[in-house]
Amino acid sequence: MLAVMRGYIKAVDAVNYRVGRFMMYFIFVLMGVLLWSSISKTFFLPTLWTLEMAQFVMVAYYILGGPYSMQLGSNVRMDLLYGEWSLRKKAWFDMFTVFFLIVYLGVLLYGAVSSTAYSLGYWGTEPFSYFSGLLIGTEEVGTMERSSSPWRPYLWPIKVVMIVGFFMMLLQCISELSKDILRLKGAEI
Repeated sequence: MLAVMRGYIKAVDAVNYRVGRFMMYFIFVLMGVLLWSSISKTFFLPTLWTLEMAQFVMVAYYILGGPYSMQLGSNVRMDLLYGEWSLRKKAWFDMFTVFFLIVYLGVLLYGAVSSTAYSLGYWGTEPFSYFSGLLIGTEEVGTMERSSSPWRPYLWPIKVVMIVGFFMMLLQCISELSKDILRLKGAEI
């Protein structure tokens, strides 16, 4: 069982590390979009797509970089008490609180899947069966949701990014829970 946990931790941490390191550079993409927005507003006609594209890039940067941030322990904590605790007490506390985060991420993931199904034109109440139907060919893509801005991009790509990000964060939470369990058992991580 410990070997399985270590393998899971190693695999999830490796994927989230690589994705997080890649997403770090999206800040430059965001800067490029905003720079182009400033240049086009000053010297040319203002472009319609820059503000919304900056929002999409920021969402991808934030959501896909979150698991990496959690892995590094750079998330915000109340260190008033936590900083003085022993590693064992921290592991117990983290193990307790990660369950709330897992439930919260489960709700977010379900909402993201529902919202993505809606953006693909599904009006029903069973988004997971809709996606399985898309895979086997019994469902079709309907009228796709578009933004209400003048640019009017399709919204499903950014919603898929949200699904992937929430799923990766859920996997990272389970990895952190496994690390806490191994710490409590006195095993090496």
